[in-house]
Amino acid sequence: MDKILMQNLGFYAYHGLLKEESVLGQKFFLDIELDVNTKEAGLSDDMTKSVSYADVYEVVKDIVINGRFNLLEALAENIAIEVFAIFDLVKGIMIRIKKPEAPVNGIYDYFGVEIRRSRDE
Repeated sequence: MDKILMQNLGFYAYHGLLKEESVLGQKFFLDIELDVNTKEAGLSDDMTKSVSYADVYEVVKDIVINGRFNLLEALAENIAIEVFAIFDLVKGIMIRIKKPEAPVNGIYDYFGVEIRRSRDE
């Protein structure tokens, strides 16, 4: 299956279990892969045969910025559900959410989750 790639999308949002996270907020970075058969779009040069990553970005941005979730797992699931509901050509999705400022006392790059869903799940 072909893929449309969206890498390192950055947002400032208010997700997390701790009260401070919902008040102060923090940075989140997302990687998204959309499984889409792009052959027709490639042969015809017709955007209606593919999925606009700009449109998907706006959906993701709205959920990340305006939603409030305790768990990154819930944020990822909601993104997957909405993308499938809006974009019929998306057959599968991978969402990786990275939280580089998690409230963990230690040295690390980020904590995060990754989910993979297909339309038939």
